[in-house]
Amino acid sequence: MRLENRVALITGASRGIGRAIAREMAMEGASVAVNYFDDSQGVNRSDADRVVGELEKIGPGAIKVGADVSDFGMAAGMVEEVLSRFGRIDILVNNAGINRDATLKNLDRQAWDDVLAVNLTGVFNCTKAVIGFMSEARRGRIINTSSVMGQAGGFGISNYAASKAGIIGFTKSVAREVASKGITVNAIAPGFIETGMLSSIPEKVRESLLKQIPAGRWGRAEEIGRLAVFLASEDAAYITGQVVGINGGYYM
Repeated sequence: MRLENRVALITGASRGIGRAIAREMAMEGASVAVNYFDDSQGVNRSDADRVVGELEKIGPGAIKVGADVSDFGMAAGMVEEVLSRFGRIDILVNNAGINRDATLKNLDRQAWDDVLAVNLTGVFNCTKAVIGFMSEARRGRIINTSSVMGQAGGFGISNYAASKAGIIGFTKSVAREVASKGITVNAIAPGFIETGMLSSIPEKVRESLLKQIPAGRWGRAEEIGRLAVFLASEDAAYITGQVVGINGGYYM
C-alpha cells in the first residue's frame, strides 16, 4: 500500500484518465477527493457519484468536490473543503482538461481562451491553492497531466497543444521553487489513450494514428494511473521537474 495514510485531490476525476488515477490511488491506500465540474444536465455530478461509490469499495475513503478549476476562487474553495474533510492534502493531480479543436484559420478566440483557462490556468489555480499547506507540511506530490501533443504538436489543436506545452514549463519552474520543501512536481505526458476523447476522433484518423505508434496499440487509462501512483509514492522521492512520456513510442 504505497499511498497508505495519504490524501489525494484529483481534478477532472469523474471519468477517463482522472477516474483511472483515482482508482489506482485508492487501491494503494489513498483517500481520494474526486473533483468534477458539473454541466447543465448534471452528467458530471452523476459520474462523480459513481466514481466515489467505486472508490469507497476499494479504498479508505472518498468524497466528491465540485469546482471549475479555471476559477481561482472555486479552486481555492475546493482545496479548503478537502482540507476540512480530510485534514490534509498530500497529493495533487492536475488532470482536468478540455479540447476545442480547429485549425488556426477556423479557431475563434473563445475556443482559445476556454482551453487555456481550464488546461493551463486551472493547473496554476489548484497548485497555488495547495502549495501553502504542502510547504508547511514539508512534503507533497504534485502531478500535472500534460500530453504528447504538448511535446510534438498536432494538426488542428494549436490551443490544446499550447496549453499542454505550458504545463511542462510550469512543472519545471515550480519544481525548482519547492524542491527544498520536500515537494516534487512532475508531469505525465500521455499519448493516445482509450478514453472518450479518443473515440471522438474520426475512424480514418484513428487508423492513421495507430500506424504511427510502434507499440501497435492504444494506451490504457489504468496505465496512466499506475504511473501516477509511482510518482506520488516514496519510490519517486528523488524525481522532480520531469516529464514522463507514456505513448507507446509515438514520440521519443
